[in-house]
Amino acid sequence: MPLVPLANLLKKADQGGYALGAFNCNNMEIVQSIVTAAELENSPVIIQASQGAIKYAGLNYIIALARQAAEGTAIPVVLHLDHGTSFDQVMQCIRFGFTSVMYDGSQLPLKENIAQTRRVVEVARVFGVSVEAELGRIGGTEDDISVSEADAFFTDPTEAEQFVAETDVDALAVAVGTAHGQYKGEPKLDFDRLAEINRRISCPMVLHGSSGVPDQSIKRAIELGVRKINIDTNIREAFVGAMRRVLAGNPSEIDPRKVLGPAREAAADVIGNKIRLFGSAGKV
Repeated sequence: MPLVPLANLLKKADQGGYALGAFNCNNMEIVQSIVTAAELENSPVIIQASQGAIKYAGLNYIIALARQAAEGTAIPVVLHLDHGTSFDQVMQCIRFGFTSVMYDGSQLPLKENIAQTRRVVEVARVFGVSVEAELGRIGGTEDDISVSEADAFFTDPTEAEQFVAETDVDALAVAVGTAHGQYKGEPKLDFDRLAEINRRISCPMVLHGSSGVPDQSIKRAIELGVRKINIDTNIREAFVGAMRRVLAGNPSEIDPRKVLGPAREAAADVIGNKIRLFGSAGKV
């Protein structure tokens, strides 16, 4: 089927009390892993492309891969821009066919973040494209975006209420203790803050930096209103780990298919496990 917007899937997830998995892609094999796992679990799925992925693969290749994947399956597939930091970049992705975009104005003062996000929403609505935004700054590093521990701060529930009311976004990424990249220790989520934000806002919440967050914390976050959960690092770990094992076992191997095939399978296993954890399996 054609690529679908995120908003309707989020509404179903909210009604059903589960979360949608949003999985970052960087190449053809990872796109295949995402859709294969979603098909096996009979789950809707979100393919995400970050700025780094677009820079590496090219926007034309990303959209072509995602469209081919969606058209070859009966599973609802969303193509989502992850951490778009400029209006022009977001508009370019909308023109190319992304069905959901994230405008990340979290580095801006609240008033300016609201104004820029509302501008994105107004244009995206015309094209039926869903919009995610971010309030608060999630620590760690993802591609070209890096937020130090000193600069990271949690989302303020009162500001979240104002932000959602004035922007009418479809989803809000919140900072409650997660971080991008590999964790140095076990992350501690602020569930009280998450519950208060959920009580005050009218749209679903998004949890970034979820690789490495304990399963019980993920389940609790879903209970408190998180409906989109981003996974990138765990996919990279599985993918590259499988490649290393193949090459360690046969250093003379020169067939990329024999290296990337097992990596694709390893990534699909991780994605399938996340889909079951998030509760979206069987929800097509």
